[in-house]
Amino acid sequence: MKRILVVDDEIGALTLIGIMLERGGFEVLKAHHANEALSILNQSGPPDMFILDVMMPDIDGIELCRMLRERGDTKETPIMILSARGDAKSVIQGMEAGATDYILKPIFHHNLVEKVHNLLNMGATAE
Repeated sequence: MKRILVVDDEIGALTLIGIMLERGGFEVLKAHHANEALSILNQSGPPDMFILDVMMPDIDGIELCRMLRERGDTKETPIMILSARGDAKSVIQGMEAGATDYILKPIFHHNLVEKVHNLLNMGATAE
C-alpha cells in the first residue's frame, strides 16, 4: 500500500483529503504544519508521495516543497500542491519550488485519487 503524507493546517481539509485517499486504497500520514511533516518524515522515512497545502503558518507549502527537494531521501518523491490559491504567481512559485503538480481546491474524490495514481505511476515508469 502506497503511503502519502498530507500536510494541511486546516483540520477539516486534512480529514477530508485523508478520507478520500484512504477510500482510494492509500495509507495516509497527516501533519498539521511543515515542522510536524518533517518530524514524521524523520521518524517513519519518506512516503511515496506528498500532498501540501500552500497557506500554512511558519513554513508555507512552497518553502516545504523546496526543503523536500533539497533532501536526498525526498528529492525524487512526487509532490502535489493542493491549494485554494490558483493565481499564476502561486502556481509558478509552486512549480519552481519543485512540485510535480499543482491542483486547485476544492477537488472531488475521484479526481484526487486519479491524480495521485497518475503521479505515482509516473514515478514508477521513470525508475
